[in-house]
Amino acid sequence: MSTTQTLTPTMKRQRRANLRRNAFYLILIVVGMVAPFLAYPVFLMKVLCFALFACAFNLLLGYAGLLSFGHAAFLATGGYITGYLLASYPAMTPEMGIIAGTLAAVVLGAAFGALSIRRQGIYFAMVTLALAQLVYFAYVQSPFTGGEDGLHGVPRGELFGIISLRSNLAMYYFVFAVFLIGFAIIQRAVHSPYGQVLKAIRENEPRAVSLGYNVDAYKLVAFILSAGIAGLAGSTKTVVFQLASLTDAHWHMSGEVILMTLLGGVGTLFGPIMGAGIVVSLQHMLGQSPLGNWVSVILGVIFVVCVLSFRSGIVGEINKMYHKNFK
Repeated sequence: MSTTQTLTPTMKRQRRANLRRNAFYLILIVVGMVAPFLAYPVFLMKVLCFALFACAFNLLLGYAGLLSFGHAAFLATGGYITGYLLASYPAMTPEMGIIAGTLAAVVLGAAFGALSIRRQGIYFAMVTLALAQLVYFAYVQSPFTGGEDGLHGVPRGELFGIISLRSNLAMYYFVFAVFLIGFAIIQRAVHSPYGQVLKAIRENEPRAVSLGYNVDAYKLVAFILSAGIAGLAGSTKTVVFQLASLTDAHWHMSGEVILMTLLGGVGTLFGPIMGAGIVVSLQHMLGQSPLGNWVSVILGVIFVVCVLSFRSGIVGEINKMYHKNFK
């Protein structure tokens, strides 16, 4: 008897779903490869950096059920550490600087997580906000950050000491590769047994505890992983724009990543990417229009309308329609 004949209907549906998902991923990779020939590469790199930041935040909120108001601290930490090392040590290559910035965000995430995961709901959110504000004021006073002026003129350098990143096209493909690595880590974590336990904790934490899971340990790992990927996004962003500033550490940045995630769809893999693309695009278009001073107000109105109309976010609603009409 052949292998195909022994497959149950459920296994066949799962196989078809996997094929569709892999085909969708392949199409997106192809689109990403040709995108810099169709749009301005620097704009696309900004979208990718914020999309990775939003995906990192979504891992914590969408799959662990933890709302952090302080994720900007990890974005800024990755950016500042990378910027300082690349500006101070000319022999350091960009990938080494990015790895160092990411590790710094991981260490900070471990410290934040150890202090905050024992609280839930609004108490958890307030603890993360307070810790992030401490980091913000530390960066204001620290000499290595440049204070309110920030770090300027961070060199892009040469990747592995061979490939120059001065060209926007070469820089774009490097950022695209970093984004794919970060997204693949999140995708693998979500679809692993660990990710299933995270979802169980999000849905019913007392039941997960009764089943014998060390809930605090699972949440701490999710927090550290989310912080590390947020730091990766911040490190990459600093190399792209050759700048690290206090804007990335401000509480307003933590609010923006919440907006991106909720707009695209919490708990979906592609929701944060779409949300980041929409928010960055609107900021870019409105910033160049006569309505430039009203960017925050317009984004707020759009956010309210979308939340009231699309409770699950744009991608979440599309998923609901697909499962309702094509399943």
